[in-house]
Amino acid sequence: MQKPECPGGVQLRHRAAGNCDQRTLSNPQIKHRTAVQRSTSSSSASSPESARKLHPRPSDKLNPKTINPFGDQSRAPSAFAAVYSKGGVPCRLVHGSVKHRLQWECPPESLPFDPLLITLAEGLRETRHPYTFVSKEGFRELLLVRGAPEKAVPLLPRLVPVLRAALVHSDDAVFERGLDALVQLSVVVGPSLNGHLKHLLTSLSRRLMDKKFKEPVTSALQKLEQHCGGGSLFVIKSKIPTYCSICC
Repeated sequence: MQKPECPGGVQLRHRAAGNCDQRTLSNPQIKHRTAVQRSTSSSSASSPESARKLHPRPSDKLNPKTINPFGDQSRAPSAFAAVYSKGGVPCRLVHGSVKHRLQWECPPESLPFDPLLITLAEGLRETRHPYTFVSKEGFRELLLVRGAPEKAVPLLPRLVPVLRAALVHSDDAVFERGLDALVQLSVVVGPSLNGHLKHLLTSLSRRLMDKKFKEPVTSALQKLEQHCGGGSLFVIKSKIPTYCSICC
């Protein structure tokens, strides 16, 4: 048979518990530690980072934090830019007060056309400075050296597809550079270009439908006929029936 507990004992226990709580609350170290623990637990539970770790999104695997798809550093350099930065193109841009020019590391006539001429032709598709100027001017100056026809003709099977890539490019400036390069090449190689013209004329035919390119394309076709001889007229007419010969 249990003895009834006296009211005084209950009061003593309550008083002891209250004293313990007061000692706990009065200790500043315990108060600080308790607050830090509460803050850490609440912040870790509510932070987006912890929620992302608990429930990862599928896109996190495809777009890690180390990659910024909108940054310039994420863009891989083009083939021409990579070659140029490594010194594979032996010339540099010199900024003048009126116009720019190229400075060759050695006389251009002493340089091998293979693969330099093809590399410069690939650079015609560039859209950033200084690659645009270096490729266009370098291609033109290389074709002006002594012995250029003998060096350029053997490269036509590899050179024409590269020029075609510039002519079908969506950027208007790239197309214009490709068109100028084609005319410059026709001056050097002459009738040797006729066997490759059919691969280039389709893109020119499309640009003829654009009013702003009708005149420059027509002029380029006339120069092709002039430099490549009578055989070029048959090729041009087969792809562009509306073309009017300069001999008419």
